[in-house]
Amino acid sequence: MEGLRPQYSEAPLVRRLVEQGIRDPRVLAAFGRVPRRFFVPEEAQAYAEGDHPLEIGYGQTISQPYIVAAMTEALDLQGHERVLEVGTGSGYQTAILAELLPLGSTVRTIEIVPELSLRAERTLTELGYDNVRFRVDDGAKGWPEAAPYDAILVAAAPDEVPAALLDQLAPGGRLVIPVGPDPEHQELQLWRKRPGTGALDRKVLMHVRFVPLTGPENLH
Repeated sequence: MEGLRPQYSEAPLVRRLVEQGIRDPRVLAAFGRVPRRFFVPEEAQAYAEGDHPLEIGYGQTISQPYIVAAMTEALDLQGHERVLEVGTGSGYQTAILAELLPLGSTVRTIEIVPELSLRAERTLTELGYDNVRFRVDDGAKGWPEAAPYDAILVAAAPDEVPAALLDQLAPGGRLVIPVGPDPEHQELQLWRKRPGTGALDRKVLMHVRFVPLTGPENLH
């Protein structure tokens, strides 16, 4: 979605991301258009522009801007992809992804906590995003009826990569996902599915700390 709030520019945040090594101009422009304060609880508003995670309730967090940017950049979006997000959370990452797609393209996003999904949908609707589709479900299952996806981003850490998400990657598709049961020893991994053979390549991008990818016990 292009130009949601052209009058808004979070210049200090964008400069900080550049200093931290983010280079994709489209990713940086998206961060300049999406005010993070709209995605955090009222009591955390004063800290919204800091480069650190914040609690958003229900045991979940909004990731620090650098991690959101690094994961988005690793997807290498060109603006024509079919995109799936697992772990809607606050909707901040969702908005960044939606900014990178043209009119007519859709981001599908799954959240296990109904209250968070509803809150994120309300926020994104109020901000004018009409290219996002929401689902409350176990994200490890993916969204199979809309597969395959050119890009999948997972915003919570499973013990190991769910096979369903790898199966739902299109040829040439990319999956960015934190992996590991111990928050002290999690890896942010980039998976690519080779065109033709369907073989999978894995690359470790960095060490990270994410909340766990929770299962159907959180559906109620």
